[in-house]
Amino acid sequence: MTAPTADLLDPTSSAYKKARKRHIKTIKNRRENVEADWTPFRAAEKKYKARFPPPDLSHVLDLALADGSRAKEIEMGWWKGRVDAVDVKEIPLKHASGRPGYVFPDLPGLVLLPRFVTDDTQRELVRWALHDHARPPNVNNLDTHYVLPPEGLWNSYISSPDLVIHPVASSSGRSHEIVVAEPAGPRTLISNPPASPASFSSLASEPKPLAAPSTTVLPLSTSALLPKLRWANIGWFYHWGTKQYDFTRGKEPVDPRVRQVCQNAVSAVPWEVVFESDEAEGWGEDEPDWKRWDETYEPDAGIVNFYQTKDTLMAHVDRSEVCATSPLVSISLGNAAVFLIGGLTRDVPPVPILLRSGDVVIMSGPACRRAYHGVPRILENTLPSHLHVTSSDEDWTPYAEYLKSARINVNVRQVFPKGFEPHLENH
Repeated sequence: MTAPTADLLDPTSSAYKKARKRHIKTIKNRRENVEADWTPFRAAEKKYKARFPPPDLSHVLDLALADGSRAKEIEMGWWKGRVDAVDVKEIPLKHASGRPGYVFPDLPGLVLLPRFVTDDTQRELVRWALHDHARPPNVNNLDTHYVLPPEGLWNSYISSPDLVIHPVASSSGRSHEIVVAEPAGPRTLISNPPASPASFSSLASEPKPLAAPSTTVLPLSTSALLPKLRWANIGWFYHWGTKQYDFTRGKEPVDPRVRQVCQNAVSAVPWEVVFESDEAEGWGEDEPDWKRWDETYEPDAGIVNFYQTKDTLMAHVDRSEVCATSPLVSISLGNAAVFLIGGLTRDVPPVPILLRSGDVVIMSGPACRRAYHGVPRILENTLPSHLHVTSSDEDWTPYAEYLKSARINVNVRQVFPKGFEPHLENH
């Protein structure tokens, strides 16, 4: 917690009084008893998203507190939950340098692997995400609105931080392409039907037009535009307008480093222990596929999320993949975050987990793979020391500076079950 944030706990401090005044102004026009309409998931989002007063993390699971080697990291960041906040069960991993994994009896299929990614690999993945991945041919959120340099925004920022990037709308770069403008008024939430082998053909055939570039964004320098980078696509192209994959755009290879971390995580888990009490419901017509994940798990799509400390990711479900139960692997890098995961509806109270750099979450199985989840809070000043500036690696300096106010999440899925023939040539 920063010094100003710590001051928010002191009612006599000027920071507290200023924040309280701003908070009162913010909620002045809020409808009375608005909380009564919130689902349990929405109530949890509001709780941890709040800037005033700072959220109480005493009900947030923080398994780093059980690891003595992370004591300095926790103390430096101030924020901490409790190791006993949520009911978990420790499980031995097959090959992870003696580190344990954890499962959640109330949510079978959810696995947490604290600090599974080594310090060196964390740095390597950060470099990959910014330097190697957030550039063509991988699509990111800014491509719709800005004419980005071919070497990628990060690399252009490193070489020319004052270079001005111009909006697409002021150029002729996409005048020949069919685009669909968003309707005026509040943005409507899209509830996409879940993908399955039976629905795949119809979903793949749906039109997926390009989004229209904004006509209001302004030219910005690379240094001003970089904090606006929110995501970069991995593998199969994801169409945000329909929340389905656009298979006509093809698939880029999943980087071997990312693929290896994901496969190592999945193969390290003793799935017979994770699903020992599972009643085999919801797995489909065949036997539960976890018994074959050593052979069938193949990550082929995903997204890199780039968060600034004030960003959030609200409750959602990842259900565009034909694979409805195979592992979704999520890798945390940079500042810590509060992660919420509930059930198959927003009416299920979510489990709050504090995720730190190097932690891996696996969502799998019929009860968890398509559970609602989100990130309502990035916890400022929680960057671990191994991601700080070091005198021995000057090239790391810009990455360390970026990470001071950022979190990167690499989220990887499997779209097609092994052996499924999508016949993409027909779409």
